[in-house]
Amino acid sequence: MFPSFSLRYVRLPERLRAECLPTPAERPRLVAFNRELADELGFDLGAFDADGAAEAFAGNTVPEGAEPVAMAYAGHQFGNFVPQLGDGRALLLGEVIDRQGRSRDIQLKGSGRTPFSRGGDGRAPLGPVLREYLVSEAMQALGIPTTRALAAVTTGERVFRRIPEPGAVLTRVASSHLRVGTFQYFAARGDTEAVRLLADEAIARHYPHLADRTDDGERYLALLDAVAERQAELVARWMGVGFIHGVMNTDNTAISGETIDYGPCAFMDTFDPRTVYSSIDEQGRYAYVNQPVIIQWNLARFAETLVPLIDSDGERAVERATPIIRDVSERFEARWREVMRAKLGLATEEDGDGELAQALLDAMRTGRADFHLAFRHLADAVESQAEAPRLLEIFETTEELETWLPRWHERLGRESVSNDEIVTRLNAANPAVVPRNHRVAEAIAAAEEDDFGPFEALLAVITDPYTTPDTEVDYTRPPRDEEKVLRTFCGT
Repeated sequence: MFPSFSLRYVRLPERLRAECLPTPAERPRLVAFNRELADELGFDLGAFDADGAAEAFAGNTVPEGAEPVAMAYAGHQFGNFVPQLGDGRALLLGEVIDRQGRSRDIQLKGSGRTPFSRGGDGRAPLGPVLREYLVSEAMQALGIPTTRALAAVTTGERVFRRIPEPGAVLTRVASSHLRVGTFQYFAARGDTEAVRLLADEAIARHYPHLADRTDDGERYLALLDAVAERQAELVARWMGVGFIHGVMNTDNTAISGETIDYGPCAFMDTFDPRTVYSSIDEQGRYAYVNQPVIIQWNLARFAETLVPLIDSDGERAVERATPIIRDVSERFEARWREVMRAKLGLATEEDGDGELAQALLDAMRTGRADFHLAFRHLADAVESQAEAPRLLEIFETTEELETWLPRWHERLGRESVSNDEIVTRLNAANPAVVPRNHRVAEAIAAAEEDDFGPFEALLAVITDPYTTPDTEVDYTRPPRDEEKVLRTFCGT
């Protein structure tokens, strides 16, 4: 059933990983399988067997040609450097070449202890597995670079966290699992050759256009620049859909520019830039508004690992890398303005567009408006302010919004297109449905009682996010006070 494995990472020097077999699960059962992604990866769906798939995706049988390894990495966790983290509950089975010729990692997450488990059980509770499945597939549908969910399997065992919970294993797909923390692990040990090997692997897999640069320093400086560009754009796109990652540690910053590790993540409901969901982020380090600052900080840590590759003179290397890190905030702002122009229905660019977008966000904050409905209902207000009752009614106070709307209408008038075209743009940029936290919690609670119907229903609507669903459950609705889920957990 599995496609052939290429084993790129396993062929790198042994010190970059630890060979390890998954721990078999007692009673594996396949509860979710992404057939579309499987076909994209080259799986033989004609040979698909649910029981056999459950055994493979639980780690009870290792697919032919796979050589499971746990990857070594370090990381700054909430600003504190931990020199050894690594895959404590995940195993890379290997890489496959998908139908488009791209190398893709296939990884089991929750498959048991590894040499990096640090005393943990290496298992995953069902809740975090389903959260990652739902949110990563929603991000894919929203067009935001992300790791993907291929399968979810229950193990028939209990995992003990705050309370005993059903165990599960997620099969995750990524263009690679190279992280800033992967580079930090070897840089902290003075292993410059390993850092060079990782940089060359990152270039080969993600930035092949840099490979023909003959000057080593320029090539690795260009790698830093390319990663900075992708990360600035990624965070801007997160924020455009109200997404809060929750644990933007350096070990959760992928060199590929994909969103990775959906732990205590959530989509914001009522707009407040200070919003935090993660139960462990007591100081708000990774609040919604702080994400651009944090990605710049994380990229500075990446730059530090590349210093010996950029120039043999450390001070000169820092001088060469500093402008790239300094410009991350400017890059983010440029990408953020692009995201916000699209969300306002604008295709042309004017100097005041950033201020116009910020004024709407200020009105949303003051009026305690729902982030998603406020943008989605702009399509109702294109004709005139009088046509905007659905927009106005989601604001607790409307004075700032009513001041803002004429400015927006004036700006729309300079687009020189029909109102119908503006509405089309707005509906294409502002999703009707995201995996709101209370809906995810409902789906998880039902699944823990062996009812996967709510999970499947939610998955169906969030993977078609720009269409208003015609369903009995109103997935567009924000949570009522009694439904709000204000804290999310890692599950590690």
